[in-house]
Amino acid sequence: MKYLLDTMREIATFIYFASKMLKEHQVEEFTNLLVKIYNTPNSKVLVMGAGRSGLVARAFAMRLMHLGYNAYVLGDTIVPSVREGDVVIAISGSGSTKLVLAAAEAAKQVGATVVVLTSYPNSPLGKLADVVVEIPGRTKLSKSQDYFSRQILGQHEPLAPLGTLFEITVQAFLDSLVVELMNRLGKSEEDLRMQHANIEL
Repeated sequence: MKYLLDTMREIATFIYFASKMLKEHQVEEFTNLLVKIYNTPNSKVLVMGAGRSGLVARAFAMRLMHLGYNAYVLGDTIVPSVREGDVVIAISGSGSTKLVLAAAEAAKQVGATVVVLTSYPNSPLGKLADVVVEIPGRTKLSKSQDYFSRQILGQHEPLAPLGTLFEITVQAFLDSLVVELMNRLGKSEEDLRMQHANIEL
């Protein structure tokens, strides 16, 4: 139980401090873009990510649908063509996930606005983006040869493995963004509930 509880507390603490590290101008630019596209007829939002980041992307697309957006997830068979004026949201902690990068490049070529959520704004995805939101997080397994340098610098090794801190922090950020959008778009929880699936077993 010790590791479980310690890790939960560490994750919660990390998210709290990450909220203080977010760059407000980046968040505002992203939020304004989503408000604008909501009010643009026939515009779409395509969300994408690989692995666990892809699961976060899927959860966010679901909430966008609840808000009334034409939202899709890359890889689904019902995804329509992306066109100029659409918004593509790419989630990648490293900013170099090949599948996501290739899709973002294709979206850019057709004139879509590309938003990237990453821990590395100077990554290939970050440099490609029209809008970057820098999300703090551990995105890779630390190398054993880095151990002594981390100790000298006083850098703590998180308990959460691999990219967990990035993925959970992005999830918390996007769920919080949904609440911000609800307020800006004048949506209530009942409005979202009306869009929720009603044929679930």
